[in-house]
Amino acid sequence: MIQKKQSHSSFSGQLGFIMAAAGSAVGLGNIWRFPYLAAKDGGGVFLIIYLVLVLTFGFTLLVNDIAIGRHTQKSPIQAYEMVKPGWGFLGRITFLVPAIIMTYYAVIGGWVLKYITIYFVGEWHAAASSNYFSSFITSPISPIIYGLIFMILTSVIVYRGVQNGIEKFSKICMPILLFMIIAIAIFSLTLKHTENGVTRTGLQGLAVYVIPDFSGMTVGKFLSVLLDAMSQLFFSLSVSMGIMVTYGSYVKKDIDLNHSINMIEIFDTLIAFLAGLMIIPSIYVFAGKSGMSSGPSLIFVSLPKVFNAMGKIGVIFGAAFFIMVAFAALTSCISVLETLVADCSEIFKAPRKKVTLILTIIYSIATVIITLGYTVFYFKLKLPNGTVGQLLDLADYLSNSVLMPITSFLSCVLIGWVVKPKLIIDEMELNGKSFKRKNIYKVMVKFVAPVIMVILFLQSTGFWQWLLRF
Repeated sequence: MIQKKQSHSSFSGQLGFIMAAAGSAVGLGNIWRFPYLAAKDGGGVFLIIYLVLVLTFGFTLLVNDIAIGRHTQKSPIQAYEMVKPGWGFLGRITFLVPAIIMTYYAVIGGWVLKYITIYFVGEWHAAASSNYFSSFITSPISPIIYGLIFMILTSVIVYRGVQNGIEKFSKICMPILLFMIIAIAIFSLTLKHTENGVTRTGLQGLAVYVIPDFSGMTVGKFLSVLLDAMSQLFFSLSVSMGIMVTYGSYVKKDIDLNHSINMIEIFDTLIAFLAGLMIIPSIYVFAGKSGMSSGPSLIFVSLPKVFNAMGKIGVIFGAAFFIMVAFAALTSCISVLETLVADCSEIFKAPRKKVTLILTIIYSIATVIITLGYTVFYFKLKLPNGTVGQLLDLADYLSNSVLMPITSFLSCVLIGWVVKPKLIIDEMELNGKSFKRKNIYKVMVKFVAPVIMVILFLQSTGFWQWLLRF
């Protein structure tokens, strides 16, 4: 018989769970990574592949995490041991993912807060210069202050608990986020700019985004797009990092998991698509296709140039954009910290508020250290995937490119081959609910998803590129 942990928290209902889970899934990856990959990988080609993967691969991993959480009513550190004795090590591996991510997420959140202030104090012209962002993150004090402010905002919401903190914030924040991103996306389609006698419009940028470009498409190129879409989906849905297991443990038994998971998929995919809709047309209008860049450079370097080129309307556009990004970053950071609080509360049998305060102190120190990775602790390290990084990049690589694929692979092996899919299917069909994608789920969890995770791991560690040479 499953014993619930003492004073087990829960969401008030289905809407609260959907908003919180969608808030976790909708993060910085949707906003700065999805548009870049879509532009790089043939627009509509990437979108089609991504959508297929959402309905199969992403769906499978979401079902695994959420159903395990509700079935055990435990945080990840104990959930896997309850599913199958001897598999507690998977919970400990899963614990490492948010533990590492939390060291740097508030740092990036602090960058977003800084850029919000830029548009309110009238520094948007300066932000358009190419070296503004690098000057900011290498300054000795400013990025630390902004990072700590973001860390405190996250902690206050988690400290208030599941219903009064996370759920209440998500119910307010997510509709606002959706409204803002739709408004900005629509506005980006109305843009027009003439340069050197050439006029580019937002609608032309839309065509670049959604119309499939098969020119130069080879088997190797297709596999590259497929891997990009898989990795984006993997990081976007907050799977295999314990978050959805934790949130699943807060879901009451009378909630229809099928409907909830469908809504999370729809919400996350919609936000990702709209992020591309607001970013790609606007950058195309003012910088052409060559203006797209990856990672932080997209929103902290490229977009401020675009907002500056818009004139006075760019101030409003820029402020709204970074406020929206702050909402997305905050909901994701909250879910990461909440997972750690839930795990540590069970490990140390301590009250969640006390654990929250202790973790706030620990990760405030970590935020300072990671921030100083661009100054005092600066170094260059060549990573196995071919990139060169510093402290933040190393932490991101270890969590996202190494631990998360391993966790997903082991989770699929556990459910698909050790305890069998029936355990999850029974949870999905609890109270007579219909699990319509049951057959797809069984095939995915046993055969397809494990293979995908192995390929993704090989790609992220550089082995895939090495194999393609032969």
